[in-house]
Parts: sequence; structure tokens; C-alpha cells
Amino acid sequence: MSDTAPAEAAPSTVEVTIDGVAFDARPGELVIAAAERAGVHIPRFCYHERMSSVGMCRMCLVEIDTGRGPQLQASCMVPVSPQMVVDTTSERTQRAQEGVLELLLINHPLDCPVCDKGGECPLQDQTMAYGPGESRFVEEKRHFQKPIPISDLVHLDRERCILCDRCTRFADEVAGDPLIDFTERGNETQVLTFPGEPFSSYFSGNTVQICPVGALTAAPYRFKARPWDLVETESTCTTCAVGCRIAVQSTRNELVRYLGVDIDPVNHGWLCDKGRFAFGSVASPDRVTTPLQARTPPGTTSDLSDDEPLRRFQPTDWASALAAVTAAVTAARPGAIAVLGGARGTNEDAYAWSKLARTVLQTDHVDAQLGDGLPAELVVGLPAATIDEACSADTTLLVCGDLREELPVLHLRLRGAARAGTTRLVEIAPTTTGLTRSAARSEQCRGGEAASVLRSLLDGDDPLADELAAGSVVVVLGRSSVSESAEAAAEAASVISARVPHARFLVAARRGNVRGALDMGLAPGLLPGRALSASPPRELADAWGELPSERGHDATGILAAAAAGEIDVLFLLGADPLTDFPDSMLARLGVSGAGTVVAVDSFVSQSTAEADIVLPAAVFGEKSGTTTNLEGRVSAVGELVTAPGSARPDWMIAAELAVLCGGDLGFLSVDEITAEIAAVCASHAAARGPALAADGVLASGAAFKPEFPAEQVAPPHDAYGLRLIASRKLYDGGVTVGQTPALASLEADTLLRVHPVDLERVGVESGTEVEVHSERGALRLPIVADADVARGNVVVMFPSSHIDVGALIDATAPVTDVRIETRGGEGSR
Repeated sequence: MSDTAPAEAAPSTVEVTIDGVAFDARPGELVIAAAERAGVHIPRFCYHERMSSVGMCRMCLVEIDTGRGPQLQASCMVPVSPQMVVDTTSERTQRAQEGVLELLLINHPLDCPVCDKGGECPLQDQTMAYGPGESRFVEEKRHFQKPIPISDLVHLDRERCILCDRCTRFADEVAGDPLIDFTERGNETQVLTFPGEPFSSYFSGNTVQICPVGALTAAPYRFKARPWDLVETESTCTTCAVGCRIAVQSTRNELVRYLGVDIDPVNHGWLCDKGRFAFGSVASPDRVTTPLQARTPPGTTSDLSDDEPLRRFQPTDWASALAAVTAAVTAARPGAIAVLGGARGTNEDAYAWSKLARTVLQTDHVDAQLGDGLPAELVVGLPAATIDEACSADTTLLVCGDLREELPVLHLRLRGAARAGTTRLVEIAPTTTGLTRSAARSEQCRGGEAASVLRSLLDGDDPLADELAAGSVVVVLGRSSVSESAEAAAEAASVISARVPHARFLVAARRGNVRGALDMGLAPGLLPGRALSASPPRELADAWGELPSERGHDATGILAAAAAGEIDVLFLLGADPLTDFPDSMLARLGVSGAGTVVAVDSFVSQSTAEADIVLPAAVFGEKSGTTTNLEGRVSAVGELVTAPGSARPDWMIAAELAVLCGGDLGFLSVDEITAEIAAVCASHAAARGPALAADGVLASGAAFKPEFPAEQVAPPHDAYGLRLIASRKLYDGGVTVGQTPALASLEADTLLRVHPVDLERVGVESGTEVEVHSERGALRLPIVADADVARGNVVVMFPSSHIDVGALIDATAPVTDVRIETRGGEGSR
């Protein structure tokens, strides 16, 4: 063959024989994976398809003949080869597997009756299926302290550990938090955390789920139930906008556990700990279970103790509560009704309230976002990318907040892709994030100046411009700080779209179903199906009839109008603007200035306590429907338990209120709403059927191009001040964390974090309490040095249950600059 002759194409399949049956395996595929696809189960403990193979447990020993005769080999370490013969049932294989199990059980305690893993334990099951039936060892087993709480959420029982390396591999390879590892040597080898460093990973619960024995157990689930006691349904997590697929389990009408379900397009089976353990909030004693009406005027809650925030209310029945709401609606002036929130519920909930607002209440003042997202037309109108596309693009450009804190499983997916070399991460952020170590390049900037950095990179001779022009590009776009305006992120999108026209966008929406709420029209100027109010689709216009002619206010506009006395009825759909809206002064003025505040909510919150009427709503696990994740994937949400008291789904409240106000939404069940959505929304026509129960269905893209706002350069930096970065944390001061017993103690500390050089200029020691001033207000907070923060920035968590960070933020300003002063007024900056 000459040097110029074309090379032969690599074969697309490799023929192997497994237990006497020929099978076409994939080149490079491991024997254990090929056998699984061929319908042959090989027992295993250490092997996991989402992690590297290590051959630790030897349980997967089978006879493999590659032409040199059959040999016992670990099937998780051997790739297939042409004409390979695999025998998983031979006598040698069976004896080897019996021997492995006999050795594993030498020191394993007989804890099955009290072990949380009992009934779903791979060691238990495989001992029954492949074990010898009896042991030759009679020596006393090892004994350790039982159990060790290695974190607030995970307990370790070292006696049960079989050293499979699953938990340590996950912590290192997948999570990037190598906080758990092997210690000691030989017979004393055990899994432990490092001294003084608990297993404080955001993803620790995954190690409990993948542990093949009961060595790692979840503190919130310990001794709660047995597998045969559980009722299960498959659903979608709505704690954030990633939309991880989960199995929801309950016993005695109480949610007791969430488990990750492996679907390839989204979460790969992983969950963050907030999503995994948030079930504790569903049974919170602070749940609102019956309608409430105020017996004292709003604003009088300051005299009440923190443990009795609803004392100013009296319980009532649904008829009386809805009659009061109807009277307020009827008496309202035209255009003086507004709806805030809606991202907590299902798509069906959002559609019902969107239809109620436009067709019955005759208002376009609706917004599912609370001043912390992007313009709705931008979210649904940008050329969309999927999570898989972000993980396989030549370059993934991160112009957003810290995904590890806001969208943890997306962080895992992107970290894994960067680690595997399938994408190149480029990050522009005001501080070091969880993905900085994985990024090929990281550019730090002051708050609100990401667009300026992009211009300098893409318009100059920086090689990044050529790299983006030559390959596929996905942009993860979001707000890096709630103290900067949405226009800053929109400006960055405009810069990228103009200079990299083939770029696609994955909008880093944070709230659980905010993308679904926007798709269903819970935004001013937007209608269900990603359509503009100015040009409604014919199907929607026929079904809904006359629509409001004027574009309504967004969240900031609604609160400003309410503060000016222009809103007669304000509906809060699971929204807590007094805690969650960035500008707390505007939120307070807005809630207090509205004529009648109706809270459709499930939990006590600052805003609920200021309402005139509270209507109890069902939450996740108590209702069915669909939800939409940040990439536009529609998936099913399952109902498993009954809502407490007389709480109802949001859509049902909207439907009954419509009838009392003289209208009719035209549906009586969730299925009827889903059918109507498919009928009037071309984008969601395919979002029905069995596909929802598997990987979900991607709704089609928007039919319009978004109009970018005029380029708005951030104001010049004050040499004597610092730019405020109010960033989200996974364990924040929100309702979910506060109402979940397992998570409440994990709320992050509220500190001012600045670069060491900036701290030196302030002239105080790290940890000193200082006074921070903005044009809006002032707060006292401890200040600490943090080299991860870019110079010129000051970072603080938002929201916090301990201090009102929003007192510093003006929602109408492009950025928030602050000055820091010591107690004596010296060392100010």
C-alpha cells in the first residue's frame, strides 16, 4: 500500500459473542457496558457509567477469550475487541463471584434489619443472586463508631463500607470537591473526610444514592421508611431552572425522599443537595393550609413576634375569601390590577393565570420575574441552545453568575465537558466562580462592564475573536449580580450577536419554572407560545378574544405604580418581593401602596404577612402538570401526596376566580389546560404524550427576533467607591432553604468580600464590621479579604434572612456603587 493510499475507515461496530450470542458492540466500549446493552447483567459494585472505571471491587469478573484462551478479567476494565468471546455464567465465573462476595462480607455487619439501604441494597441483592450461601469466616468483625456525621446532611458508617471508590470518585471527578477520600492502609483502609473539613459539598447527596451499601446515608431520610413502604412517581425538580429528572417517594402521605433519574439531555442522574432535600419544606409547620383574611391593617406586623407572623389574620373559608377578592377586583379601576410571580407553579398554573389576567382582569401588568432576570423577549427570542449543545460546542462563553451557586447541575455538566475536552470554557465574571478552574480563559471585570470587556476582546486583535468566528459557540447568558440592571446582560448579548452571529444562547434563568411562566405569557407584552401581544397568533386570538391594548409594567414598574397608588389589586403568586426583589425600599413602598394585596402562597413570608387575603396553594409533589427548563424542555411533574388542609393548585384558584368575576377560562382539569396549550401555542404542540415521561420535549423556538436595547455603557467607576455585586448563593435566605429543616442551618454568612488590596485601602483588618453606603441606604456588615473578587468590586450574598441587602440597591439604576466606612468614619473608600 502506498503512502498516498486512503486509510481504511474505522469500523462502526465490533462483533463480540456474549454468552453464546453474537452482538455488535461499539468500538472502545467496555465489556460490562456492551453486555448491559445486549441484555446481560454483570454484577458490579464499583463500576458506574458516569465515572471512570477503576476495577476496585472485582465483582464483575467474567471469562473473556480474546484468542488466547478464556481468562478471568474485570469486565469494567476491558474494552471490546473483534471476535471476543465473553462467558458470564461459566463455573469459573461463578466461583470467582462467590469468592469476591465472601471476602466482602468478612467484616460487613449484619445490619440489614436497621440499615436504610435494606431492601434496595446491591450487596444484599447480589449476595442472594451470586453469593456462596454461607461463609467460612467465624472471626469477629471490625467495629467502628456508628455512624459519623461527616456533614449536616450525610452520615458515614465505616463498618459497612466495601471500598468501592464510588463516593471518592464522584467527589473528585464529577463534583470537583475532593473532600472525601481513602485513609490508612491495608486492613485499616477506610473512607473518611479530612480533619476539620466536613463533606460540605453541594452535591454530597449523590454519594448516598450511588453508594452500593449503607455506608453513606442521608440524615433527613434515616429511619424514615423501607422501600416496600414507599409510593413513587417520576417528576421534574423545580428548585432551579435546570429541570433535573427525579423520582419522588412518599409514605403515609408524606414526601420522604427525592432520587436523581438519569436522563442524558439534562442531569445524568445527579442532583444538587438543595434540590434533593427540599422535600422537607413541603411538610413545614409554617404551611398555609386554609384561606386567611386580615383582621388588622397591613403594616402592623412589626409589633408581632417572629414566631407568629400570621397573628393578624383570621382563618376563613374559600367562599368568603374568594368573595373578598372578587369584590376588590370588581371595584378596581381599569388597568389597576397587577400579577407578580408565577415561576413557582407548573406551566398549566402559569397559563391559567395569564389567561385570567388578560381575558378577565383585563390587565397586562404581569411578570413572573422579580427584577432579577432578563427582558422576557430576550429570554424567549434569542436563538436557543440546549444543555447538550453547551457541553459540546467548540467554545462555551459564560457571561452570567456563578452557576455552581445558581444552577448547580448545569455547573456539573459544563465542568464535566471541559474536563473531557468536549468544549472550551471562556468566562467573563466579576469574581472567581466554580468553573474558573475549568475555564481555558477567565476575564474578571467590574459589575455591569461585561459588554465593555467583550467589545475589547472581539474588536481588537485578541485571538478569542478568531476562535469564536471559526467554531460553534454557545453563550450561557445571565445576570452576574441583581444589583446591576438587566440591560447590562442584554448589552452583552447585543455585542455577541453582532460580532458572532452564529452564536446560540442558553439563558441562565434561575427560578424553577420561570422559562415556563414566560412561555405561558406571564410577562408584559408577551403571550403564550412565545408570541408578542402586538401580533397574537390566530388560534390564541380566537380562544382568548379581546386582549389588553396597552403593554403593561414589568415587576419594577408594577411596584413603582403600586407605590404611587396606581394599583388597586396586587396578586402575589408565590412571590415575596419584600425578600426577593433587589430594591427593598421600592418593594416595601409597592406592597404597602397597593390597594388590596392577595397572596396566593404556600408558606409564610414577609410579603404574605403584609397581604390582605392569603389563598393557600398546593406545591411540588401535590399537583401534576408540566414544567419547562432553561433550555425550553417541557417535562412532566407528578402528583404523589395530597395537599394539606384546603390548599388548591394555582390553576384551580384562577379558574374559580374567573367564574366569580363573570368570566370562564374554559377548563376543569389539568389535562384540559395542557390540551388547550397545545392547541393555541404552536411552540408547544408537541409537548404532549409519552415523551414527557422520558426525556421531555423541546418546545420550538420563538417566531420573532428580539430587539436589543440601545448600548448602555455602565457609568464611570468612582475612584473612591466600590461596585456592588449582590450575588446568589445556593443556600440563601429564601423560603425553600428556610422552611427545610435539613437546609435551614446551611444558609451562608452575609459578609462583604473585597480584594485584599481594596481592604488595605479601606484600612481595617479582615473580619471588622464596617458601614457600607449607597445612594439608596446604608448597612453594617463584617468585611473580609477575598482574592477571588476582582479589584473594584464588593460582593455580598442576596437575599439574606439576617440583613436587608436590598436596602443598598436601586432597581432603576444601571449599577450600584457603594462606599465603605469604619466606625469612626476613617479609612473610608
